[in-house]
Amino acid sequence: MPAQSGREKAYAFLKETVLTDPDMQGRFLTEQEIADRIGISRTPIREALLLLAAEDLVQLVPKRGAHIAPLSGREITELMELRGIVERYAAEHTIEAGTVPVAKLMELLDRQRELMGPDQAKEFIAIDHLFHATMVAAVGNELLNRHYEGLRSRQIRAGVVALYNHTGRQEEVLGEHRAILDAVASGDREAARTAISAHLESTLKVLLTG
Repeated sequence: MPAQSGREKAYAFLKETVLTDPDMQGRFLTEQEIADRIGISRTPIREALLLLAAEDLVQLVPKRGAHIAPLSGREITELMELRGIVERYAAEHTIEAGTVPVAKLMELLDRQRELMGPDQAKEFIAIDHLFHATMVAAVGNELLNRHYEGLRSRQIRAGVVALYNHTGRQEEVLGEHRAILDAVASGDREAARTAISAHLESTLKVLLTG
């Protein structure tokens, strides 16, 4: 595997570490600040920020830097709507095709159960995304996979904020995931749709009420 370029290193660091940090929401980042944190020159950082701006994940403001705008109510609502469309389809398709990855989903739920507490919130949400992405991947549609993976950064940002905003949200997520798993494992398409919708609606409610 070839070594990461400076731009790729900066892009990955910003997307996976900085953008998903609740304390960074609403802050401005400078190229020099990022350079100091990860030890590379400013040019690849500028290139990485341009990529993130093209994805509408940061806003570049002259003389101030890159603004990490908190997800708006509209963005959060649209994210949950889009997730619902993809995830309900994936559940129905894999049930019908007999390709529900039950063992993998059970393993991920067990891993998530071991990541309780605020110190492990980001890892908890990373596994949360993987739980849903595993179901989507089981459809076997690469274009759908790439589309869903494109939502990852926003999903993780929203998920971490939800955990910080609402005491007990981790336990609720585990229960909601268990309901989804039970439904798809039993082959009940209607129950799966209902469980996925309930999970996304409860997440949306937590995020919008703050």
